[in-house]
Amino acid sequence: MDRRSFLRATTAGGAAAAASALAAPAYAQGKRTLTLVTTWGRGLAGVHDSAQYCADQITAATDGDLTVELKAAGELVGAFEVFDAVSAGQADMYHGVDYYFLGQHPALSFFSQVPFGMNFMEYANWFYHDGGQELGDELYSIFGMKAFPAGNTGPQSGGWFSKEINSPEDFQGLKFRMPGQGGQVLGKLGASVQNLPGAEVYQALSSGAIDGTEWIGPWADEKAGFQEITKIYYTAGFHEPGPNLNLTMNLEVFESLSPGHQKIVEQVARASNLWTMSLFMANNSAALQRLQSGGVKLMEFPDSVWDAFGAAAKEVMEEPMDDEIYAKCYESFNESLRSSAKWISRSEGSFSAQRNRVMGL
Repeated sequence: MDRRSFLRATTAGGAAAAASALAAPAYAQGKRTLTLVTTWGRGLAGVHDSAQYCADQITAATDGDLTVELKAAGELVGAFEVFDAVSAGQADMYHGVDYYFLGQHPALSFFSQVPFGMNFMEYANWFYHDGGQELGDELYSIFGMKAFPAGNTGPQSGGWFSKEINSPEDFQGLKFRMPGQGGQVLGKLGASVQNLPGAEVYQALSSGAIDGTEWIGPWADEKAGFQEITKIYYTAGFHEPGPNLNLTMNLEVFESLSPGHQKIVEQVARASNLWTMSLFMANNSAALQRLQSGGVKLMEFPDSVWDAFGAAAKEVMEEPMDDEIYAKCYESFNESLRSSAKWISRSEGSFSAQRNRVMGL
């Protein structure tokens, strides 16, 4: 049995309850309905909007020949079940962030985010022009899927804490919500790391089940209401400088589309990538001002904590290197990052610092 068949067989049992609710693609008079499941609760600021944008634009661009029906997390399958559902053909596509699924393959981190990783521009450079797309196709084909970058939140905040972080030792025993390799980094610093879907985070923080959480940034965090629980907010984080959200299709479904419809899916994903990033940028600054006016204390981690993040991140990033695909992604990703960082630091980095100084920003 090949891996694709194995995945379908093993997934079917675990998803049997959901399978009855998931219909196969519907055909009527040449039209087709595709089911889009997501890792986002309905209404979660920015990320749910990004998924809805993809659904609406594909439907509109095909004049309804492809009608995409969005089912938010929990409406057909849970947030952490979308990968298996699409791989097994029980849903046609998902919108989400793939560090939730590192148990499937550690290289998925490179197609979501890694600690001290790429910003939006650097990731776009790697994926579209520097080998990332080819590596992504190789990785996702193992699971019978094809992934497209379809949303980027821009730099994410360090998170909300019940106490100030003054040294690496302050993470000892701290119950903190952070998924992906970023969470593994905190684990090495002694934190008890929780991996919770976004829709569950407020309740966990409010009840004391966790001592802190990262989510996205000022706008989405304000909408989630974390400022109602704690006023300690670290505005810069190491874990997600430009996290990539994917629109990921079942490969057989994608290949069954006409070439024109395949191109529409690809181009809508690209448009969503820029649209989503600019949506967060348009809202974050005003939200940050509101949070501060409401008594939130804006904090920065001290250098000793950043150094500890960096040392632990190197360990985490190197641990899966015995996996061939992970190693290829690691080398390609970091080679591209080194190249782009050299130029950005001498161009945009210097310009931004001087612009802000000269213009008093």
